[in-house]
Amino acid sequence: MATSKKDQRREARERLREEREAQARRAKVRGRVLIGGSLVAVLAIAVGIGLYAANSSGSGDEAAGKPFVQPANTTGKDGIVVPYGKADAKNVLSVWLDPRCPYCAGVEIGLGRTIKEQADAGTYRVEYHFATFLDKAMGSGKGSKRAVNALGAAVNESPEKFMEYLQVLYKNHPEKESDDKFGSTATLLELADQVPGLRTPGFNKAVKELTYMPWVEKVGQAFYDQNMQGTPDVSINGKKLTVNSGQGIDSITPDAFKKLISENLKP
Repeated sequence: MATSKKDQRREARERLREEREAQARRAKVRGRVLIGGSLVAVLAIAVGIGLYAANSSGSGDEAAGKPFVQPANTTGKDGIVVPYGKADAKNVLSVWLDPRCPYCAGVEIGLGRTIKEQADAGTYRVEYHFATFLDKAMGSGKGSKRAVNALGAAVNESPEKFMEYLQVLYKNHPEKESDDKFGSTATLLELADQVPGLRTPGFNKAVKELTYMPWVEKVGQAFYDQNMQGTPDVSINGKKLTVNSGQGIDSITPDAFKKLISENLKP
């Protein structure tokens, strides 16, 4: 029998409770004190809004023993930001996504093309950030991290290839967060076939060997370091924008998005 959404939320809350208890035990062993919930996992569930947050970016097992490699065309400390657009643009659109998040898929499918067009026109520079908390919040899985690793391999080829691959991933997004579709290397490579020229030997090797997984760990940790609360999170010049329509996972319309942008651009 299929699990109802109510049951899924109940199971998620139970996993959250267990995680809190486990962290409390670990903190006690280390002689540390939980202060203000800063070490407590948070899972926000809102009707029609894809807001999920957890305490850590999950297990770093697949990064263990690997040297840190920063993909080309990334910026910030350790390259945790993937920029797209003109470097001298005075407006900055910040976008936070988790590859397994269906609401992120709704935003990327509905607004991704518009975001790219406006960035190409110099309206703003886009700074992409990625969260990977759904691997842990769903109880298991590797899809968020492996997808970010593949996106790192794509941006290492070029920002344009990254943008195309990002669209392909979300257009072929699993319908439920619990579906770990992107945990499959074969799936990530097959989807890359839809981006002309992406399947270079370097790209294939990075996806298969998880070359950028230590980078993925730093990218995912930034979500917590910057006290983000969920995904998708979109802001222009620091002003947070509501980009989900409130009707399922769909985004607002491109015209509505453009209006929000125009209202918040620097003079």
